[in-house]
Amino acid sequence: MRARFDEQMEQLHVELIKMGSLCEEAISLSVEALQKSDDEGEKVKEIREKVAVLEKKIDSKEYEIETICYRLLLQQQPVATDLRNISAALKMISDMERIGDQASDIADLTNKGVRGYSQSMIHIYDMAKATVKMVTGSVDAFVKNDLELAHYVMRSDDEVDLLFEKVKKEIMELIVDKTIDAKESLNLLMAAKYFERIGDHAVNIAEWVEYSITGERKK
Repeated sequence: MRARFDEQMEQLHVELIKMGSLCEEAISLSVEALQKSDDEGEKVKEIREKVAVLEKKIDSKEYEIETICYRLLLQQQPVATDLRNISAALKMISDMERIGDQASDIADLTNKGVRGYSQSMIHIYDMAKATVKMVTGSVDAFVKNDLELAHYVMRSDDEVDLLFEKVKKEIMELIVDKTIDAKESLNLLMAAKYFERIGDHAVNIAEWVEYSITGERKK
């Protein structure tokens, strides 16, 4: 019975890694779309379509993992630690599904006037790289039962928040200098905000990892 349980838990880990990879790909593609110039409309459209497909795959993966978790709960006899792992996985996939949604939202903004405003875009790219690393780290922390890695992901959110504050400040300066219009400033700010939210979701995942290991979840 325990061997069967361990086998299913291993399958759960594999599917979580796959879902995390889909999220990472969606984030990377969304920032790639932001980097395209105005005369690359067809390429941007192609990227947006890829992100939309990834979003659907992420939704499907959420359902697959839910099914595995409920099967473990109903067919096996998990002890306290196992119950924490399963419940944490159920919470994690909810955050991962939201990450997929927000990557799609970022890609959609490329059709609404987001342009390459030098320093602000550099910081947004840095936010994208940091959040990809956080998502990867949070899932790895769960699979490897690594509390130190989970804590590293939590601390990494400070970097994302700092970059977001820089973007807001630079957008205000662009508005004051009248080098950006209202629509473009709002879309640029929204792109940064979505990445900031992705960072928050990665932190949520890391906190559920902490709960699965220690039995405590600190906010």
